Amino acid sequence: MRYLASFVISLFFIQTITSQTYEVGLMAGGSNFIGDVGSTSYISPNDIALGVIGKWNRSKRHAFRASFLYASLSADDSKGDDRRQERGLRFDSSVKELSLGMEFNFWDWFLYDGESQFTPYLYSGITAFNYGALAINANNEIEAYSDKWSFAIPMILGIKKTLGRDFVIGAEIGARYTFSDNLDGSNPDDRFGTGFGNLNNNDWYMFTGITLSYTWGRIPCHCAF
Repeated sequence: MRYLASFVISLFFIQTITSQTYEVGLMAGGSNFIGDVGSTSYISPNDIALGVIGKWNRSKRHAFRASFLYASLSADDSKGDDRRQERGLRFDSSVKELSLGMEFNFWDWFLYDGESQFTPYLYSGITAFNYGALAINANNEIEAYSDKWSFAIPMILGIKKTLGRDFVIGAEIGARYTFSDNLDGSNPDDRFGTGFGNLNNNDWYMFTGITLSYTWGRIPCHCAF
């Protein structure tokens, strides 16, 4: 019985030593659309994006991450190439996304030794987003005809740094490859209009901004038993 008690205590302290902290915070920055309307620049934020983010730092090199992001999206052919400028289409829309995945740190990320921490990171996972499906109306204007959900693959590169013991600030650039080709009205359902542009490529949208999070959690115990 004594050995069993010692084993349970040992497991408890091993778990405590390896436990990591949690983070919760805000995201703010800009968004831009990449598709068949407007500019073809990949990183060109022209709208506002805001959100919340949470992380569980499971080890020094990876964290489970969840986030909610609201991003305005707009595009104007006047900002595109000559062919798009001649066509003259534009739209205003928005997406509301929920994302779950894993964040990988390039360097060790350990928040308990009192030292300043800094590391680049990568994030990917799965994103579900709500958007307004669009189509060209009789006046040659793009308008919404339906509210829909779809999925996207986030591909994000960022850097983060501790601010004292309780806060983390980060900056990231992230592309979302969507499973939809109708964030811009280029590929609507048949009954709502005809398509245009490249119907073989799905749409993308970008987030470029900063994160600020508060950290907390159980401090590891290095007691000897």
